Amino acid sequence: MSEHSATELLTQSLGSIVLVKLKGGRVVRGLLRSFDQHLNLVLDEADELISEGETRKLGTIIVRGDNVVIISPSPK
Repeated sequence: MSEHSATELLTQSLGSIVLVKLKGGRVVRGLLRSFDQHLNLVLDEADELISEGETRKLGTIIVRGDNVVIISPSPK
């Protein structure tokens, strides 16, 4: 996927729930509010997915792009 189409996909996901896998195995889910060219993300109403069915509320967070492994937009 080219950088342009990845940016386009993230732009379409603004205001939607996304699932973000981070280095170290952590997984967070939240409402994508903004992002930049470094893949820094602002997520609202974020939850960390700890184990099957178990979550921890995080609220509004900033995820540094260096830590992002995968971003999965919610299905339309």
